Amino acid sequence: MASVLMDIRQLKKTYRLSGGFLRQKHRVIRAVNGIDLQIFEGETLGLVGESGCGKSTLARLLIKLEEPDEGTVSFRGRDVTSLSPEDLKTYRRRVQMIFQDPYSSLNPRKSAQSIISEPLTIFRTHSPAERKEKVLQLMKKVGLSEEQARRYPHEFSGGQRQRIGIARALALQPELVIADEPVSALDASIQAQILNLLQDLKKDFGLTYLFISHDLNVIHHVSDRIAVMYLGRIVELAGKHELYREPLHPYTRMLLAAMPGCGTHRKKKETQIHGEAGDTGEAGCSFKNRCMYKIAVCDERAPDLLPYAGRGLCACHRAGRI
Repeated sequence: MASVLMDIRQLKKTYRLSGGFLRQKHRVIRAVNGIDLQIFEGETLGLVGESGCGKSTLARLLIKLEEPDEGTVSFRGRDVTSLSPEDLKTYRRRVQMIFQDPYSSLNPRKSAQSIISEPLTIFRTHSPAERKEKVLQLMKKVGLSEEQARRYPHEFSGGQRQRIGIARALALQPELVIADEPVSALDASIQAQILNLLQDLKKDFGLTYLFISHDLNVIHHVSDRIAVMYLGRIVELAGKHELYREPLHPYTRMLLAAMPGCGTHRKKKETQIHGEAGDTGEAGCSFKNRCMYKIAVCDERAPDLLPYAGRGLCACHRAGRI
């Protein structure tokens, strides 16, 4: 069995929004609300959920772009939530991120060569000549030519810009790459190219991925295991084949039924999404306002994420009985 690369325990992040002109009360958003998750070495863990469920916030917490309110994140057994500046610099060599927007994530004032070589310059790992050679090798690896090295981001297409972002993330040879919606801003044909590229790079560099997306078809294509997130919580976690064949959580069923080619065998009443998402601070199950299987206990306490008969983990009071 693969070793645990990253271990996330009871991670929480809350935002407090001002009430505005007519509102006196402040609104509390629990973007990440007590997440427990493990990422195993060499796997691709897919994280899926609706927009606004907290996926990108979780990614920023793991890469230390934001600080959690509670909980721990351990990387190879070491807690990274309270690292010193020097240790944080070392951590970021081992954990890199591919951002969603290939337009805003690149510096428009720098050439492709400068963007990709910047991590090498910061860490002073190579001489200038070696850095240049390394950059050209990375560009070739991600499908860009040497002639494009001096071009600026506005001279590239969206797919080419994302390739630059991928090359930058790989410059320091990380162990874990967090890919936050890396293909959502691209055309369908370009999406397929980037997904295939990421899978090839995983084999070539021995990478581990946390792959975040709202698209279940994309997640199915790239993932080994899939975690389903709803209002800051993980509601289901399973191998991709088990999850797509027999989802346990009502929310997972609804997501699958909403995707073309997924879950079309489900009864119509089970495929409809009911109501509106509740407040993240409400007591009980976070999905209770939209669930047709709700029972009394769903209003009283939130279900724990528990294993069910070898079919993965599920946070539902009626898991396996619906």
